[in-house]
Amino acid sequence: MFERDYIMRMIKEMVRAIIKLLFGIDTQSPTAELLQDTEQKQTLEELYDLVDAGEICEAENRVIELSEDGNGSDLEIAVLFYSYLNEKSDAFLEEHRFSREEVMQGLKDVASRHGLGEMADVFLH
Repeated sequence: MFERDYIMRMIKEMVRAIIKLLFGIDTQSPTAELLQDTEQKQTLEELYDLVDAGEICEAENRVIELSEDGNGSDLEIAVLFYSYLNEKSDAFLEEHRFSREEVMQGLKDVASRHGLGEMADVFLH
């Protein structure tokens, strides 16, 4: 339990650092409202709906597709997605065959694709 809490905290801090760099906003609760583009908000809301429906792997696959080219705006969506996923309970994640470690690894992978790999290593070692 303590390890999971630690992982959750590290993910939160990594998300917070990226949000501060991307948006210049220091927030404890990043949401879709940080996105300025309506299409991005809609994409993120669709990803949230997939997560809530238990389709976490499908949602993550879409995030991976979006972020493959290293576009900065897609990083925003990915970071907010992993932040949302990190807020889900361990029971919810386990029920849908996903783990806190997979949330952490997904965030690390996305950060690395956008040149933030060293930063991710500091937070998510």
